[in-house]
Amino acid sequence: MQKKALKLLHHILILLLLHRATADVGTAAFYGPPYLPTVCYGDDPSQFPADNIFAAAGEGIWDNGACCGRQYMLRCLSSSPESCIAGQTIQVKVVNRASMLDSNPSLNGTTITLSNTTFLQIANQSSDVINIEFIQI
Repeated sequence: MQKKALKLLHHILILLLLHRATADVGTAAFYGPPYLPTVCYGDDPSQFPADNIFAAAGEGIWDNGACCGRQYMLRCLSSSPESCIAGQTIQVKVVNRASMLDSNPSLNGTTITLSNTTFLQIANQSSDVINIEFIQI
């Protein structure tokens, strides 16, 4: 019960942050394994968060590699109701560069490319790309 209450509080705080801060809008695709090596951290498996919620930065946010390790809050905004999982906001860590992935993303040229696990936290499996709102935290 306490875990659920903390999770709810976490989501409320995130929504307040997104509401009060100026967020950017972009697109997100997904990619599958292999996830190693990454441009940011090479072959080190400890780079991945315990919850496996991670992403590769698109060229618009890559910032010459300065985005490695950055955390973003994001949520799905797609106009098609079946694309998004309603009410889901996630915190994601950048561990790679989207243009340098070892596997093919569902779409090239997006703002951010999410791991399969991450993408399915906010979008339905039938979507190849979604519109997102995101903010660096």
